[in-house]
Amino acid sequence: MALFDFLKGNKVKKETLRADDQSDRGILLFENTGEVIQAETVLKREGWEIRVMGPPPEVRQGCDLVIEFPLIEQLDILRILEAEKLPPLRIVPVTDPLLQPVDIFQVKDFGEHLMVRAANMKLTVDKKTGVFVNVSGGGCPDVPFLAASMVGRSIADAPSPRSIGHTLCGYALQLAYEEIRRRCSA
Repeated sequence: MALFDFLKGNKVKKETLRADDQSDRGILLFENTGEVIQAETVLKREGWEIRVMGPPPEVRQGCDLVIEFPLIEQLDILRILEAEKLPPLRIVPVTDPLLQPVDIFQVKDFGEHLMVRAANMKLTVDKKTGVFVNVSGGGCPDVPFLAASMVGRSIADAPSPRSIGHTLCGYALQLAYEEIRRRCSA
């Protein structure tokens, strides 16, 4: 069926990128975090299933985030990024276990509470009620505002950190928020 979709010119939905997937993957390295955030937004808007990860030490260059993507889609992804004036510094195929990107999430289950750390931001939720009980970390000026906007509200009612935060801390908190939503909906 996918072959016929291709022949008809329909855009085929991209497969979800999984950590246990054995297909070839690559990572995009950028100069700064702002470029990673912009590239992630553009690629997700275009329907690509990508993941923001930490760079392996062997290829660290620019900022402390990379985008993992299906390597077979490199040309299409590069065209999209170049059209948006977001070319990566480097594209690295993940061909060796030492080149595996590092998961930026750390998850800690405290029994009643679940804490997800993304980069330097931590978000904690009461597992029974789904209410956020703590936001911590970072040093950005919007962290107190983000915490006040989320703590005491349920996962369903709390604002998305990216919709109200505008710093790297807000972005990292958004990643933790998405991971908590994913884990609590399973």
